[in-house]
Amino acid sequence: MRRVVITGIGVISPNGLGREAFWQATRAGISGVRDITGIAGAASPVRVAGHCAEFDPRAVMDDHDLANVGRVVPMALAAAGEALADAGLEPQKFSLDERRGFAVSLGTGGGALAFVERQFATYFEGHEKRCSVYTIPSATPGTLASEVSMRFGLHGYSHLLSTGCTSSTDALGHARRTIATGEAERVLAGGADAPLAPLIIKAFCMMKILTPAWNHAPARASRPFCAGRDGFVLGEGAWLFVLEEREQALARGARIYAEITGYGSTCEAFHRVRLEESGEEPARAMRLALAQAGLRSEQVDYVNLHGTATQLNDRIETRALKLALGPAAARIPGSALKSLIGHPQGASGAAGVAATLLAMREGWLPPTANLDQPDPECDLDYVPHQGRARAIAHALCNCIGFGSKNSALVLSQ
Repeated sequence: MRRVVITGIGVISPNGLGREAFWQATRAGISGVRDITGIAGAASPVRVAGHCAEFDPRAVMDDHDLANVGRVVPMALAAAGEALADAGLEPQKFSLDERRGFAVSLGTGGGALAFVERQFATYFEGHEKRCSVYTIPSATPGTLASEVSMRFGLHGYSHLLSTGCTSSTDALGHARRTIATGEAERVLAGGADAPLAPLIIKAFCMMKILTPAWNHAPARASRPFCAGRDGFVLGEGAWLFVLEEREQALARGARIYAEITGYGSTCEAFHRVRLEESGEEPARAMRLALAQAGLRSEQVDYVNLHGTATQLNDRIETRALKLALGPAAARIPGSALKSLIGHPQGASGAAGVAATLLAMREGWLPPTANLDQPDPECDLDYVPHQGRARAIAHALCNCIGFGSKNSALVLSQ
């Protein structure tokens, strides 16, 4: 099996546009959660989200194209462009054979669901002729990967995985496997989601899993592992990476952020939304990833946590970490990026990977914000409030999703 490394990172995040802005904010514990009354509506019980307010889609696509795609598309294109530039790659200069070996593997939860909501609103308001002629293809989740392939002329496979919150973790695992087995030479991989639309927000409110208590203080709203947490904060963004075979990357003098050494995925087969209390299946996903990496639990230096800030998720994730890592869990630090950006649904795994790669580069653990009063059942080291210096040789990135899905990646220097 060939070894697979990450050589480029691109980011569109609520707390920073671009890789370095994202890292500086994440390192310092600066939140991108803000008031979205203009999107959710003043009557909505929840009016905060991780919103990329400074992102301008017109910097990526013209008005004609923007009218025919969801917001998630220009976000993914912007992150992809930055990742390619960071890796020092210009696909437009590649030969046809080289572009045939360059694939796309994206993860998303809802894809262009907000675009679909807008089309239905236009239709039911009596403006049928204003609906996009591309409603069907743009509403099809897989078209998101096609948009990236078309923009950069990549002729390798163009796949989209939609497995709920684990989508982008699974997309990275899929990309790694295809490079390792020789099915692809390079893969543009990661995740993007843009679920901020009135009906989507309303539907999450109906499920009673968004926090309604912090409209007055958005930056304080996302509270993973805190005793007073009462729901997650919805988010959006795109985090994409260039993956390539290690020897090829070394031969061209590429800077390598890390190697993907392990991936594991399981399903509890339990419930559409709720997690099973034992935590065994998320623990097994982490154990599978560590076994594939050939690592013992005590060799893990850092865990990037799923940390949604729901009562159930944080308690069970803590339990799963103890099952997966054994006694070492008590001394291994971990942090929850969602405390700073909200929950970008299917892109959340990729967001955590981006934060972890940059933490490995800098030797600095990003903090978990808003952990004012730790839950007694959440008793691990979550790096509260302030980051800290620490070298990271091996990191575990954990993800838990709707539909009983669990996935984990191991990143190694």
